[in-house]
Amino acid sequence: MAMKIPKIGLPQMLKDGYKHMQGLEEAVYRNIGATKELSQITRTSLGPNGRNKMVINHLEKLFVTSDAATIIRELEVIHPAAKLLVMASQQQEAEMGDATNFVIVFAGELLQQAEHLLRMGLHPSEIIDGLDFAVKKCFEILQTLSVENVEPANKKSELEKAVLPVLASKQHGYEELLANVVIQAALEVMPKNPSQFSVDSIRVVKILGGSIHDTTVVKGMVFGREAEGVVTNATKAKVAVYTCPIDVSLTETKGTVLIKNAQEMLNFSKDEEKRLEDSIKQIADAGVKVAVSGSGVGELALHFMNRYNIMVVKVLSKFDLRRLCRVINATPLTRLGAPMPEEMGFCDIVESVEIGSDRCIVFRQEQENTKTATIVIRGGTSNTIDDLERAIDDGVNCIKAVVKDGRLLPGAGATEIELARQLAAFGERTPGINQYAIKKFAEAFEVIPRTLADNAGLDSTEVISKLYAAHQAGQTNVGVNIESDDNGVYDTKEHRIFDSLPVKQMAIKLATHAAVTVLSVDHIIMSKPAGGPKVKENKNWDDDE
Repeated sequence: MAMKIPKIGLPQMLKDGYKHMQGLEEAVYRNIGATKELSQITRTSLGPNGRNKMVINHLEKLFVTSDAATIIRELEVIHPAAKLLVMASQQQEAEMGDATNFVIVFAGELLQQAEHLLRMGLHPSEIIDGLDFAVKKCFEILQTLSVENVEPANKKSELEKAVLPVLASKQHGYEELLANVVIQAALEVMPKNPSQFSVDSIRVVKILGGSIHDTTVVKGMVFGREAEGVVTNATKAKVAVYTCPIDVSLTETKGTVLIKNAQEMLNFSKDEEKRLEDSIKQIADAGVKVAVSGSGVGELALHFMNRYNIMVVKVLSKFDLRRLCRVINATPLTRLGAPMPEEMGFCDIVESVEIGSDRCIVFRQEQENTKTATIVIRGGTSNTIDDLERAIDDGVNCIKAVVKDGRLLPGAGATEIELARQLAAFGERTPGINQYAIKKFAEAFEVIPRTLADNAGLDSTEVISKLYAAHQAGQTNVGVNIESDDNGVYDTKEHRIFDSLPVKQMAIKLATHAAVTVLSVDHIIMSKPAGGPKVKENKNWDDDE
């Protein structure tokens, strides 16, 4: 009997259930189509007039936002090529905290332009070489376009240059109010060397009620819960911070206690009470006025704490507990007992205040410059507050970027049009096939001013032609006037609309890298998802019939 030789081909080499797609039609064009769809979703959210998206995630939590980072995080994209854009955008969020939408929109447009070149007959390798060449030239041009500098970085008027445009693109109309809050909080915690500014030093607490105008900055920390005992405030207080529960100590192993009569039973519980009281008396004798627990507080312990006039605060977040230790200069203790003098923290005022209808605990330092500031956000609905928090987060991250490199570019699409104009001229002078990719790279930059114009309800074609005319005449700071009635443009430097140079450079770098990665794929091989077939859901499982 002759041995059966299997047919030759990729499907026969792999297990059943594998999918494979190859070539331009099946792999490259499909990937470009998926990235185009993703960029279309976030594109309408770009700029001050960006539309909100209503996203309901798998936990049925509702998000109403125009923040691209939040939208794509909650969408749970599974297409592998679109996921590359999502990862590039998330990297931008982690590195710079702003321009996440720019990454997706620009990468999507770049791939769309690359599709035209592929259909013209260029090979993906030739396009990738041209794009690498173009992005190097783009960074050279970018260094020459800086029009302003944030110097010194600890001055309010200087920081406003960078922060106002960032907040205007998220909360148009409230940018000045929010910029004041963000800059005030940043200046409270700004170190002597501004380049060492840390975003972790600024905390955000959201409290429902009131309006956006009630948003304030508190020196120190605010916790959105009441004090546990009857003591609700303390001044010039020594603070002990415990990561363990403030309660009767329990052994880790199980033990058996043999009690022979009622007297022994009474003595056992009394001894336990006496030990706990001794521990709390030692804490009070050490001069501690405030005890902070990172875990539970027992009722008996609370009774003794009230007796010795010690204020008890419960902070369940380990992250918040670490921050609090930094503010009051305390060492967290893992056992209940009197702290050493160097382990205790100090706080000028610990008080319970009412913000809206909620009672909160405030740890406030009056004398020295505290290492933490808290922004208390107020608003009518939880969605509004969440969106304000995202805007403030972007504003704080913008400060982090400009204290390291304070160079600013003209905003409102002015930088993009100037890059497109200079790169197109460079492409005309470049010999060989690279010129086609360079010209398409330049053309892709038009998507930003065009989108800003479209989202503002202007005629984008007329706006683009006016921008090119102004830039050709040497007015390199001219950008899109979104408040114009006649498709107008204006000088962005006069109107103080700037973009941060390091943020823009990182966004272009990540977007181009994502686009090149998608173009370099010519074969997709997908295995069968793990797990068996899905069980059919029986909605009437509880019926008696």
